[in-house]
Amino acid sequence: MKYKIRKGKPYPIGASLEKNGVNFCIFSPYATKVELLLFNSKDDINPVTIPFSETLNKTHYYWHAFVEGIQENQLYGYRIDGPYNKKEGNLFDHSKVLIDPYSKVITGKSDRKIASTYGVNNVNSCFKSAVVSDEYDWEGVKTPDFKFQECIIYEMHVKGFTMHESSGLDSSIRGTFKGVLEKLDYLKKLGINTIELLPIYSFDEQDAPPGLSNYWGYSPLNFFSLNEEFSSEEAPQDKIHDFKNFVKTLHKEGFKVVLDVVYNHTTENDAYGPTYCFRGIANQSYYMLDENGNYKDYTGCGNTLNTNHSVLRRMIRHSLRYWVEECRIDGFRFDLASVLSRDEDGNPMQNPPILWSIDSEPKLANTMLIAEAWDAAGLYQTDDFAGDKWIVWNGRYRDVFRKFLKGDEGLSYIAMRKFTALNTKDKGRYMHYTPKRLINFITAHDGFTMHDLCTYQEKQNYENKEFGRDGSNENFNWNCGVEGETDDAHVNNLRLKFVKNYFASLILSHGLPMIVMGDEIRRTQKGNNNAYCQDNDISWMNWDNLDTHKETYDWVSKLIKIRKKFRIFSYNNYFETYAQLHKPFIIYHGLKRNTPTWNIYDRHFAMEIIYPEKEEHLYIVFNMYWEKQTFEIPIGKWEILIYSEKEEITPINNTLTIQGRSVCLMEKIMD
Repeated sequence: MKYKIRKGKPYPIGASLEKNGVNFCIFSPYATKVELLLFNSKDDINPVTIPFSETLNKTHYYWHAFVEGIQENQLYGYRIDGPYNKKEGNLFDHSKVLIDPYSKVITGKSDRKIASTYGVNNVNSCFKSAVVSDEYDWEGVKTPDFKFQECIIYEMHVKGFTMHESSGLDSSIRGTFKGVLEKLDYLKKLGINTIELLPIYSFDEQDAPPGLSNYWGYSPLNFFSLNEEFSSEEAPQDKIHDFKNFVKTLHKEGFKVVLDVVYNHTTENDAYGPTYCFRGIANQSYYMLDENGNYKDYTGCGNTLNTNHSVLRRMIRHSLRYWVEECRIDGFRFDLASVLSRDEDGNPMQNPPILWSIDSEPKLANTMLIAEAWDAAGLYQTDDFAGDKWIVWNGRYRDVFRKFLKGDEGLSYIAMRKFTALNTKDKGRYMHYTPKRLINFITAHDGFTMHDLCTYQEKQNYENKEFGRDGSNENFNWNCGVEGETDDAHVNNLRLKFVKNYFASLILSHGLPMIVMGDEIRRTQKGNNNAYCQDNDISWMNWDNLDTHKETYDWVSKLIKIRKKFRIFSYNNYFETYAQLHKPFIIYHGLKRNTPTWNIYDRHFAMEIIYPEKEEHLYIVFNMYWEKQTFEIPIGKWEILIYSEKEEITPINNTLTIQGRSVCLMEKIMD
């Protein structure tokens, strides 16, 4: 087929569908030759090649052309030639078919080995970009109107949520966006109102040990495209509409939607990795390189994106705006966000341009920005991440409460501080973060599940084929005396109590709680604490657990109802004194009323949390000692709301006896 080619224009970047055709534009400042390839299908190995003229189809750093007659679903790619000089940072390879960094759907499969071999033509097995339209009818549906501090976050893997046959879904929609929608009643009954999706970008499944596949998706091909496997539709345009239908339905049903985004590295890995996109287009612009052209690695993934380079900084903003404006996404969780604070030499900056660009972007003014505020090279910024808008993953909370809840000594005071979001900062001065500045979690996708935290002492990662070297060795876990699953009733009851305590601390703490998919029904990964390459029963949610562990599900649902009922839990702040009569305040207690003790042997804390204006008055006690203790409680009539033991208790003569390793929450009955 012959195409009529016009000059085109250098903006917008990517493939822009217009009335009479498509404008293609790509940034490649050091290229000497650019060719556009047009494919008839996924399996087409004889594409039409359209060479770009350096005089007609190039403006400064941008190569562009308008191709008449092209419509949506057209598949395409690029071949780009130029110098190959590692020390200068150029790694052009004209034999490789490259995807468009701005493409919104990537389709097909690629042979990673061929893509990693210089000079070998990969047209027989290459990823292909697709032309799609942004037009879509949102039917007036808006995002749910509740505040960030009211979010109950559920970290979900789209495929893993419904892929297991126990989901009861038709095989055609298991593991897809449509599959998730079939389970919304489950999430609504639990009390979830915000879904955080692990990466839905296109990623390379082959970025894993031999015989395994990348499951989590933290191996992006670009930052705009939708992973086609998560859609049950066939055509690229239909996949986009499928995702937008997914978001629209979630909004209609009262859920906010957050995406886990990866702007710190790509699947092209180190010097021996594949050439799919950025490396073959503008290697020295997109990646951090040393003076010899080697990739700097602050991510643990072989490369680090040069996020403070002007072109990449703009691309990240464009990506975020695309997901917000065209797909109506409500927020983002930034993987290894501290990488974004490093300059081109890898040094942390006080005012990183990319972070401030995101923070000040008006299109993102109403968007949640969540930072995993550390990186693989030791930068840890949970206390001082850039900008007042940023919310941080509270890694210190996770570590403190894991240790405190298993009875480690000397943690009562710091656990109390983490529970109330009291933070030490600025030369010992204490401050409270607001709820919308902290994401509290006990578990995340990365690490043990909640069930496994109290079931395994040692990680069981040998199925990852990395000889047990992967995954954290510091998990602050305890197997309750027996390694792995057991029929011992005493051990199983203790483990149930541990899970109840984990959830009680998480959901009632000051900050936004994040629950990991399946923890509410005791999902197990059989001790694997790094299941990134386990696309199988190890990672998928087994829905049969809902019957087996209904008690845990009901416990979590009850806790969420309590959190939503009492506005004190989502108030902007707590206060240490009760001088301000209309705002929440705390009174600290110990075994004796009004007498908190914080010595090294204490394994408990107790407090009243009071919101006079709303007539909310609560008392909570954590007894993480392994034997029962008796607490003096404030004078008054109290109703037990939750107790992690199965027995019933009542206050006697203004005292309350709490069994070992237990949490109790009471509400004062107003006269």
